[in-house]
Amino acid sequence: MTNFIFNDGDSVTQIREEIASLAAKFIAEEGAEYGAAKRRAVKQLLGNQKLNGNILPDNAQIEQQVREYQAIFFADSQPARLLHLRQLAAALMQELNAFNPYIIGAVLNGTAGEHSDIYLQLYTDNSKDVAIYLLNLGVDYEVSEHQGKRGEALETLSFIHKNEGVHLLVHDIDDLRHTDKNERANLSNLLTLIENQQLGTM
Repeated sequence: MTNFIFNDGDSVTQIREEIASLAAKFIAEEGAEYGAAKRRAVKQLLGNQKLNGNILPDNAQIEQQVREYQAIFFADSQPARLLHLRQLAAALMQELNAFNPYIIGAVLNGTAGEHSDIYLQLYTDNSKDVAIYLLNLGVDYEVSEHQGKRGEALETLSFIHKNEGVHLLVHDIDDLRHTDKNERANLSNLLTLIENQQLGTM
């Protein structure tokens, strides 16, 4: 195990980069969630050592490491995988247009890999309308809860569509004003991303 000195600025930067790099590997190789990947990386690198919160990398640093890892190890397959998921998400968003769909997560930011699922935010006056709509389509879904950015519990409907995992995070329509616009994209924005990727200008 690498030994790190925590009272030195350069060493703090080093361990932060080590954690981000290892967490990125878990995300790219296994589809781990960011939080779980970070905790696992800390455990593997540092064991049970106590560390200050400022040592941990933020998600933006880990995301950049995921991009670099994919560019090195998955350059021949990841772009096609990403395009496939984006096209599938666009078709789903067209189908779910009545519920104000937005794409979020790895499929939006471009880091989606072999183990990635599609995450959509939906905004509606009545969450039950989404469930009824899926039932009418014959979709066999599971219901769970997902914690929103403000700590609220969001009903999440999950199902398999064309062999891919899909998760619909159902928001109240009023949440459209509060959710981070920089972390979501509507169908028009997603179609632009798809077009740019197909043109090789991503």
